This record gives sequence, structure tokens and C-alpha cells, in this order.
Amino acid sequence: MDNKDNKKGFEKVKPAESIGVRGKIGKEDIEKALNILKKYKESKTSLETRIVDNEQWFKMRHWEQLRGDKGTDNASAWLFNSIANKHADAMDNYPAVTCLPREASDEKAATVLSQVLPVIFERNGFEKIYSDAWWYKLKAGTAVYGIFWNPLKNNGLGDIEIKQVDILNLFWEPGIKDIQKSKNVFHVELTDNETLLSLYPQLSGKLGSSSVEIAHYVYDDSVDTSEKSAVIDRYYKVIRDGVETVHYCKFCNGELLYASENDPEYAERGFYDHGMYPFVFDSLFVEEGTPCGFGYIDIMKDAQKQIDMLGNALVKNAVMATNPRYFINSSGAVNEEEFADWSNNFVHVSGSNLGEDSIREIKLSGIPEIYLGILNTKIDELKETSGNRDFSQGGVSSGVTAASAIAALQEAGGKLTRDMVKSGYRAFSELNTLAVELIRQFYDEPRFFRILGENGEQQFVTYDNSAIRVKSQGSAFGIDMGVRKPVFDIKVCAEKANPFSKISQNELALQLYSAGMFNPEMRQQALIAIGMMDFEGKSALAAKLSAGVSTL
Repeated sequence: MDNKDNKKGFEKVKPAESIGVRGKIGKEDIEKALNILKKYKESKTSLETRIVDNEQWFKMRHWEQLRGDKGTDNASAWLFNSIANKHADAMDNYPAVTCLPREASDEKAATVLSQVLPVIFERNGFEKIYSDAWWYKLKAGTAVYGIFWNPLKNNGLGDIEIKQVDILNLFWEPGIKDIQKSKNVFHVELTDNETLLSLYPQLSGKLGSSSVEIAHYVYDDSVDTSEKSAVIDRYYKVIRDGVETVHYCKFCNGELLYASENDPEYAERGFYDHGMYPFVFDSLFVEEGTPCGFGYIDIMKDAQKQIDMLGNALVKNAVMATNPRYFINSSGAVNEEEFADWSNNFVHVSGSNLGEDSIREIKLSGIPEIYLGILNTKIDELKETSGNRDFSQGGVSSGVTAASAIAALQEAGGKLTRDMVKSGYRAFSELNTLAVELIRQFYDEPRFFRILGENGEQQFVTYDNSAIRVKSQGSAFGIDMGVRKPVFDIKVCAEKANPFSKISQNELALQLYSAGMFNPEMRQQALIAIGMMDFEGKSALAAKLSAGVSTL
């Protein structure tokens, strides 16, 4: 169990009865929360079934699902290949973030945030989180990120934590499309009972089997959950005096472990100052009435099933054709053991004559071309519906070999990929927005970051939230001017280009060199021309030209 999203920390949660004096959350509230959770879970059954089934399709174990047993049918990897290529497209366009100020006075703060945010995400191992989330998104149709404050990180100083969240462990109000509109959001995770007792001694004698059943995947290993209990994190929104706040409650087997409404520090202001649930949903193909969408497996599974059926039938026919069988007349008395043994040069028969009717090969008719055509048509259908054509995988035809021509064909055929990646960028932008709000709330103490300067040099900076904190604007002529909160717009672009884009960029460098733009005498003209262009490494090149460096 991971309680890193808890401001008090997993190891530092005080017993509920000793946290504060307000005592708003008690046994009755836990019972009500459990009843709400059960209703949420019942409404999510079909989604959970689809996610578990899709995992089997991804592992090419879908015939076990369809037949109910291991079976003898083989699965081809056309569906898996399409998913793998979509994932490669997403990772080729790994996102980079830039913070833009809305006011001129915040320009310096935005510049520093643009340098600090990538470091925070890198320290969380976000590239692996992003990769895992994209696998999940392509299979299940939706990826969920969680972004929390973990007070135990950084040797107790605390820092932001980002992780991927399994939808099977998350529950929300049915019928809503925006997760922020849900009255409650529950995150349930099974935890070993011994671990719970070591962290919460007050649970002694109150733990047993899990009080909440969680859907699980079909594992190859045997997974025993009899000695685990469900620890439930409940996030919910409260409106007081027209202000909406988000609160947090943790409980297990009916026992309250922490409640922000019982904590004087958060009772009025809410658990997170940004007032939002710390979960970001990234859907592939949207559905109405739910924050979750559907993925490529849902689109391709019917075509994949038909490909497997046709492929298995053709393979069985080919195996039968290469393994001849015979009719043997019992009156012919052919020694069947000798006949079946191809290492034996002699086969004995009884009787005086061996006629043509004594033994006859069972002839199989060849497979008509129309069935091979149907199989190829189904393969093309799967490719078309998934947008996984040859050029998207790097294949070429009709003698196309030039890098620029291949890049142009990929660009023209990559509309689906670009649309798919942009949806991921929107989620990444929302993640960074929440990260900025957590910095604003919790970065009271300075932290050290290693960043890269404009020209690629390594720098060490100290950073806290003093530049972005909500500040009073004082008063003028006896009138309170209120407070000011620096606001930033998040811009996301691709950090990594695909290989053909890199080849095109190399060709651009050679063209610039041939045009003499690296000549020191043409420095001003080169800077003007480069300022009108857009390519990776533009800032570094401009800096070198400004400094009079004539080489890359």
C-alpha cells in the first residue's frame, strides 16, 4: 500500500482520535463512505471486466477467455504489433514543458519553473511512468496519473510524487464525464496485514480478509490475498460559504486512520489548496457519461479474432496436407506398423495380391484462393482501423528510399498519431498545472536543482515558492487591494523527434552550412533567418552564432 499522497505521510499518520479537537469524521461517516464506495463499484463492473479482458487480448491469451480453457487455438500478433507501434509513436514524442507568464512581472518566475518542473518529473522517474501509462491507455482506453505531496521524500523535507494509478483500484460517481465533478473519489489498495499493524497499532484484532473486493487481472502466478486488507483513500469535496475545498480521509476495515477535516491545519482550507482531486485522466477515444474511454484493443479485437480463426483453419489444413493419411482395406492385411514406420524399407502384406483398393491415400482438396484473400483482407482491415500502415512502421514500397520522401509520407499518414499524442499532452499539461500548485503550497523551504542553461551548460539553483506564493497587495487610500496569485500557462511540445525527423534536421544543417550561414561575416543575416525557423536545437545554434562560434 502506498500512502505517499497523504500530507501526514504513511508512517506519520496520527490516530484519528488524537489529531484534533473538531472530531467531524467518525464511525458513521466511514459507514456512509463504504456504502457510497459499494454503489460506485457496482456501476463500474462492466468497465472492469473489459479492462481485464483486454489485458488477455494484449498478452495473446484471448482464446483462453473465449473458450474458457487453454484450448489449442493459436493467436497471431497483428493486434500486439499495432499496439507496440502506437506506444513507440508516443515515446518518440515524449513531452517537454514550458511555463508562460500571464503578467510581465512573473516572467522570471516562469523561466525558473520551466527549468525546475522537468527536474521534479525526472526525479519521479516520469519517463517510465509515462511509458507504463501509455501501455495502459492503449489497452484499456484510459490512463490515470496521480500527483500527490509526499512529506517523507527528500529526507523528510517533502516533495511532489507522481505515479500511475490502476483504474481497477479507483472509483468515482457514475454518470459524470469530468472526474473533478464527482462528489467522491475512492482509491482502494490491498495491503499486507503485518505491514498495517506495524504502522497502525490501533488496528490490532481488527484486521482479517479484505472488506472490499477489488477486480484483478488473470495472473500467471498464484496471488494470495487472504492476509491482506483494503486500505481506502477517500477524496471528497465540501462547499462552505461558497468556497469549494477538497478533503481527504483514510480508513481500513471500518477504522479511521486520518481525516483532514479532523486536522486543525486543514479543517477549513482543505487538504490541497488547489481544490482539485489529485488524479488526471487521459482517455484515448472518449465515451459520454464516463471519464474513461475505449482503446485500440476494443476496436481491433473482432478483426483479430477472425484473423486467428482463418489462420488456424489454414494452418490446420496445411498440416493435414503435409501429413498424409490412408484408407486400408482390412481384407488386404497390410502390416500397419511397418507401413507407418518411414524408416522401414519393407512393408509386409498378407495374401497373394495387393490391389489398388487395399490401400488408398486420403486426398485433400487445396485451399481456394478466395479464403487466402479473405485472410489478407482482414489483416488489412486491422491495419486500416488502427492506422498502422506500412509507412508508420518504417516500411517502404514502390522504390521510395529518400529520407525526405519517407518523412513526407509519414507526416501525411500520421494524423492519427498526432491526434493521439495531443490527448496525452493535454493530460501532461494538467499534471504540470497541479505540480505548480503543489509547489505553491508546499515549497516553503528552499530546494536545490541541477538544470541546464540556455547554452547547455550545467547550473545549480536554489528554489522555493516565494516568487509564486499568493501575496497581499496591501491597501490604497484605505481600500484593501486584495491578494495576487501568479498564474502560468503550460505549453507542451515534443522533446524527442522520430528518427526521420532527425534525418531531416541533419539535412537542414547541411543546407544551412552550404548556404554559408555559419560564416561569421553573415552572422546577422543568419540570426534573422534562424529566428524565423522552428527546429530542435534552435536556441543553442542561435547562441553559438551570437557568440561568433562558426561550428556546431
